[in-house]
Amino acid sequence: MRATLLGVLALALLGALHAKDTIPVQPNFQQDKMTGKWYSIGLASNSNWFKEKKHLMKMCTTVISTTADGNLEVTSTYPKGDQCEKRNSLYTKTEQPGRFRYTNPRWGSEHDIRVVETNYDEYALMFTQISKSTSSSNMVLLYSRTKELSPERMERFTQFSREQGLMDEEMLILPQTGERLEGQA
Repeated sequence: MRATLLGVLALALLGALHAKDTIPVQPNFQQDKMTGKWYSIGLASNSNWFKEKKHLMKMCTTVISTTADGNLEVTSTYPKGDQCEKRNSLYTKTEQPGRFRYTNPRWGSEHDIRVVETNYDEYALMFTQISKSTSSSNMVLLYSRTKELSPERMERFTQFSREQGLMDEEMLILPQTGERLEGQA
């Protein structure tokens, strides 16, 4: 009985690892073209945190820059109550262009981040698998260079999110915020 259970668990783990490797990465990824300001337009996730906070979320601005050693410095400014907060993250490059790793120091979670597709001057579709010691979750993020995006890009976000097993109630088109996010927090 125990050997059967271990075998089933091993197969499930192998299946999850294989599924993770099927997530595409932007062909011929050009990291320098990802730099600059982006707006978060859509967010989808099966995490408990997202489900609890979804009703409070609004569009934020994110500035991406390249560090001297080739990693990405990601600075997001988002509304929290009547103020703005900034969060800085360092996405460490991997051997695969367009794929990064990030460890959240506050929560101890490991993030496997992929730029799934982008045309660099309009939109970027990102996928993140988040692993903690007790759980894992997936997140899809849709970035735009402007506060609005074409219906075709919005549909692509929805389609890709569904392909990753996310349900419609786990997706959110983020409400726009005021211009205060443009400046310093």
